[in-house]
Amino acid sequence: MHAQSDERGRVVVPTADRPVPGDVAEGVKEDAERELGSRAPRFIKASRTLHLSWQVGVFVVGLAVVIAGVFMLVLPGPGWLVIFGGMAIWATEFVWAQLVLRWTRRKVTEAAQKALDPKVRRRNIILTTVGLVIIAVLVGIYLWKFGIVMPWKIDQ
Repeated sequence: MHAQSDERGRVVVPTADRPVPGDVAEGVKEDAERELGSRAPRFIKASRTLHLSWQVGVFVVGLAVVIAGVFMLVLPGPGWLVIFGGMAIWATEFVWAQLVLRWTRRKVTEAAQKALDPKVRRRNIILTTVGLVIIAVLVGIYLWKFGIVMPWKIDQ
């Protein structure tokens, strides 16, 4: 009998190597590869008319949230966050919204990784510094020429 097998001849995987149900790594994998489709409860999926009315309700609620987010783009409020919240509501029921959210998540992750790249960070710091120097020079020229006078009170 070997140290890594039981009496029936099967190989025993040590508990440290075996995935534990509900493990964090397992949850991440399940979340990333989640099935596409409706997440409605079974009793709702069982009836065609109930499922259709459920989809209409989800669509209307998601549409209201997305429209509120669009208004928040020009009014005070977290517009993009609310729009993505509406997309998440739609993604509970519609495959196209799930695909859009997957694509968005992938692009945001890529952008975050790109922003952490030292070359990109260095470039952004240099561009920000140059922009601030240009603004400081323009403010200095304005103050030298007009002093501290509001633009609408300049007589020249």
